[in-house]
Amino acid sequence: MRRSLLLAASALMLMGQTSPAPAPEAPAPADPAAEVNPFIGTTNGGNVYPGATMPFGMVAFSPEQTALPGKRFAISAPGGYEWRSNGVRGFSLTHISGTGCTGASGDIPIMPVTVPVETSPSSVAAGMLYSSILTHDRERASPGAYSVTLDNGVAVDLGATDRTAAGRFTFPADKDANLLFRTSDSEVGSTASTIRIDPTTRTVSGSVTSGNFCGYLAEDRRESYYTLHFVAVFDQPFETGGTWRDDMVQAGATSGSGGTGYGTRGHPEAGKGAGGWIHFDAKRTPVVNVRIGISYVDDAGARANLERESPATATLETTQAATSAAWNRALGQVRITGGAADDRTVFYTALYHSLMEPNLYSDADGRYRGFDGAVHQLAQGQQAQYANYSGWDVYRSQLQLVTLLDPQRGSDIAQSLLNQANQNGGVWDRWTHLTGATGVMNGDPSPPSLAAIHAFGGRAFDLQGAYASLKKAATVPTTRDLSRTGCPVLCVGQRPGLAAWMKHHYMPVGAPGWGMASDTLEMVAADFGLSELAQAAGDRAGAAQFRRRSGWWRNLFNPNATAEGGYIQPRNADGSWPKFDPASFDEFVEGSGAQYLWMVPFDPAGLIQALGGRATAARRLDAFFQKPDGSWAVTKSGPLHAELDNEPSIAAPWLYNFVGQPWKTQATVRAAMRQIWTNKPGGISGNDDLGQMSSWYVWSALGLYPVYPGRAELVLGSPLFPQAVVERPDGTRITIRGQGAAANAPYVQALRVNGQASDRSWLPADFVAKGGSLEFTLATEPNRSWATRSVPPSFGPKR
Repeated sequence: MRRSLLLAASALMLMGQTSPAPAPEAPAPADPAAEVNPFIGTTNGGNVYPGATMPFGMVAFSPEQTALPGKRFAISAPGGYEWRSNGVRGFSLTHISGTGCTGASGDIPIMPVTVPVETSPSSVAAGMLYSSILTHDRERASPGAYSVTLDNGVAVDLGATDRTAAGRFTFPADKDANLLFRTSDSEVGSTASTIRIDPTTRTVSGSVTSGNFCGYLAEDRRESYYTLHFVAVFDQPFETGGTWRDDMVQAGATSGSGGTGYGTRGHPEAGKGAGGWIHFDAKRTPVVNVRIGISYVDDAGARANLERESPATATLETTQAATSAAWNRALGQVRITGGAADDRTVFYTALYHSLMEPNLYSDADGRYRGFDGAVHQLAQGQQAQYANYSGWDVYRSQLQLVTLLDPQRGSDIAQSLLNQANQNGGVWDRWTHLTGATGVMNGDPSPPSLAAIHAFGGRAFDLQGAYASLKKAATVPTTRDLSRTGCPVLCVGQRPGLAAWMKHHYMPVGAPGWGMASDTLEMVAADFGLSELAQAAGDRAGAAQFRRRSGWWRNLFNPNATAEGGYIQPRNADGSWPKFDPASFDEFVEGSGAQYLWMVPFDPAGLIQALGGRATAARRLDAFFQKPDGSWAVTKSGPLHAELDNEPSIAAPWLYNFVGQPWKTQATVRAAMRQIWTNKPGGISGNDDLGQMSSWYVWSALGLYPVYPGRAELVLGSPLFPQAVVERPDGTRITIRGQGAAANAPYVQALRVNGQASDRSWLPADFVAKGGSLEFTLATEPNRSWATRSVPPSFGPKR
């Protein structure tokens, strides 16, 4: 009931029916990392983790949770952590933020226990014997640091550099002090692991071979595709405890091996697993520090990374301080002034989550293991190889934000994707996990991803090589494109059904893929992005060719789909229309026909024309975002309404600008920000998708959005804060001022761009390159005359 009242109050404020008291202004924070709440999004499906990591770091040292008796959640959520869970089975060295499926990575859980190790931790009989209760009142997290005191009495403190982890375990002096290395127990299991215990050098080392991302969805994908190597060095002497494999314990053993397998349904097998443990004398040395290096190349790489980033002189405190400083540099590129405390926290946490992935993958010496299994060196001019690319998600706005703030990193990400494709038989996979081409999701997100990076200033990658590879993939069907292996969710082809696409100029029902209507919309976005890359690469004919193909969405537009009017709907290969219900998910991916109608972000004018003009489109947008009683329907309101906690709908609020009603964009975006994003563990109401959804919030709070996939023009909403300054590495600055923003007023009354009055609700592409100033005048009542005539451009093919 309280939540309902808050949402109702928010709706009234946005409609101008109340005059809220001004929020107290605050100066731009000198320590933006202190504004971050890493627990936002740790429940309600956000699937983020609260542990220690660097911006885009290889290491993410964070809890792996489980549930102990009396709690609903039997396992942790993807990301390893669920706020409502109450147990911990270890602290893993790697994590991915905001994924779906059943998680990924979560490698080498390390667990302090205060009981003797007599039963194998992998055995069914062990149950929760080696887990401990976690309570939130004894838990703290900030960018680069995590701490908790477990119910077993052990205090745990964690830190991280790019490629190393730092930990401190403080054991009760009156209990056993054992540290388990659950080497086989990655989040979704493993096929092999090793452990070596050397008390003489105070070192534990080993490896795990895993993969299996979303493997439960397709039998052929229950496979391993990466090996992580680790070296852990302790500052205190220890005794060898032993090792275990499955249900067998070998006390005193200094080496061991084994994996969990993936079972018959893509999950770790019960009673399977391996690891080892070491024992400390808690009466003499209750405080134990450890430094851990990791590498995806080899043991030598892990040792070299450790020596370079966490030498023997490093302490947990110096590591945490350095990582906090790194986060302050990254977050400080966007300096906000004023606003309510909760709004600042939600903003900087969203920015924090936006800057976690993709993850550093190359070692400090520039080596990395490729998709072909070979060891490679960075390409000329490349500073790092990155991994973990959720293309279907991040091409929409996250890569644009990353590249805006760091064009070199954006360039390195683009080069990394090209390197992956070159090592993967020319296939640009949609969702790559380390060296795994998982095939998850649909479409071909790489062309708009690279076009977006290029448009936002990432130019230090092999554009010609990338374009040539992507052009071939878009025009020459392969055996993988023709295959149904892995379909519907994990199709092996880069462009499943490409032959059908080229024959019919739409994806017909029954072609390889996931949902043919949504596949069509993803394919036109891919071709639009490829057209932009062709233009950048100097291929004018290619640019025209792919621009024409981007218009093929019209072949699925049925003007008589329903009594309400036209929809983009599934179509049979013979041209006929099957029965269609806009509330149905049939032939759509993670959304309904109503939610996908608006997903033509590069050609809103064409869509609006097809719908019958601006007035008709505006009425349908109103019905999409509002319930019949006028209340907001921006999330959890059914399949005929928007779902702004997932990707298919997220560009739709900005389309009001294209019908000449920008005040409705301003109100709708702000309503979604207020309803979905809060300073609470449930403050992200769906998967954060490796920072994509958080990036939507960051752009929205700035009052800007990169609607066009692969172009740098920005569509305007309204800023949340009185001032925001975006600093780019070359000194270019974007300053956004919102007079009246402190009063929580979303409606633009006037705008000045670089000191000149503007009646346009969009910015040209060169504003990103050159920087400049935006001065918004805001109020609680809409101005229905501002920016109603000069609508943003559309880039659909000429008809």
